[in-house]
Amino acid sequence: MLTLAVWIILLIICWPLALLALVLYPFIWLLSLPFRLVGITMDAVFDLLSAILHLPARVLRGPRRS
Repeated sequence: MLTLAVWIILLIICWPLALLALVLYPFIWLLSLPFRLVGITMDAVFDLLSAILHLPARVLRGPRRS
């Protein structure tokens, strides 16, 4: 929603730049997609490493009581 509002303001101020942004936005999104996938993968790897490192403490703590 914020992107749309900024684009409308840009359209009012400088319409050629707004049309250029409208045309280039899909290409920029496609170029950033691999970086997003790497970020998601690295987040998953760090979560896995954290789970592996904390496993002995969770095992030694024993079962949870409710």
